[in-house]
Order: sequence, then C-alpha cells, then structure tokens
Amino acid sequence: MSEDRRTEGQSEQSPWDMASGAFIAWRSGDAGAMDELVTTMTPILWHVVRAYGHDRQSAEDVVQATWLGFVRLHRTIEDPQAVASWLITSARRGAAAQARAARRATPVQDETLHAALPDAESAEASAVRDDEAARLWGAVASVDERCRKLLRVVAFMDRPDYQSISQDLDMPVGSIGPTRARCLAKVRTALMKGGER
Repeated sequence: MSEDRRTEGQSEQSPWDMASGAFIAWRSGDAGAMDELVTTMTPILWHVVRAYGHDRQSAEDVVQATWLGFVRLHRTIEDPQAVASWLITSARRGAAAQARAARRATPVQDETLHAALPDAESAEASAVRDDEAARLWGAVASVDERCRKLLRVVAFMDRPDYQSISQDLDMPVGSIGPTRARCLAKVRTALMKGGER
C-alpha cells in the first residue's frame, strides 16, 4: 500500500489479510477478487519457488501449477485465513518436486561419467571381439589335425620352445617354422572364404 493511502487514514493490511479478504470475496461471487488474490500472492509464491534454485521458466511453471491446483481445490480450504498458507505450501511442494525431477534429468558429462565408472570394454567391442575369436577358431578347426596342434601350441606361448614342440608333435625342429607358415596360410584362406559368405 502506498504512503499516500496510509496518510489518508487507511490502515495497511498484511498480504495474508489481503489474500484472505480477496478469497472471501471471490468465493462470494466477485470474479475481480481473484485478480486481487493473484496480484497479492504471486510475488510471494515467486520468491518461495525461486528459493529452490529454479530458473525463470521453471519457476513460472511451478507458480502456474500452484494457481491451477488452487482453482481446482479451493473448496477444500475451510478457513479463509489459511489461503495464503495453502498457496505457499503448495508452491513449496511443487518447487521441491520440480527440483527433484530436474536433478534426475540432468545429463552427466562423458568425462564425469567415465571417471566414475570402472574401465570396461563396451558391449559392442566385446561382441566384435567374440565374433572375431569365433571366426578365427572356426578357421583353425577347418585345417588338418597336425596344423591345429601346432597352431594351438604356438598361439599360447610367448616364446615357443621349438625343441619341446619337436618332441611333442614328432616333427623335426627345422620344419616347425615352414609348417607353421603353411598352417597360417590355410587358416587365412579359411577366414577369407568364411568372410565371403
């Protein structure tokens, strides 16, 4: 209320009294009283909602939802003195719910997510690796038994001991290298034929 009106002898009403009076008048059929109620309470609701850290658009949504809920549920307010508290409580609940929803929906930057997750192979990379391994061992299975044995021994040893391979496979040490090369060529051919399917 302006300073001029107070000097004219009118007492200054609190927003709560103004809201209560406007509510009573609106319920009694004065449609214009709703404008007075909105004018009185919207700045207060705005501050309540913004206290939750909402940006302008989110705050407007919450305040609008508060007024819509009020229009739908105004008959549940029995005491006109409680109208301001009802609106503030509704706005507070709406703001809190909106804040929770916003936190759940906030995207996480890849760098932040990567730091929080253990280093793991992606599902795609794992599927490709498994497919390649299946194709490779399928090609190995297609060659003769002597090649399969030689390739399995060589594949799982960092530095194969040709002397022990010679004894295990009953093969001269000098023929292990050339035999391995021929076996690998057979596997390569089998892989290429498999890729042409």
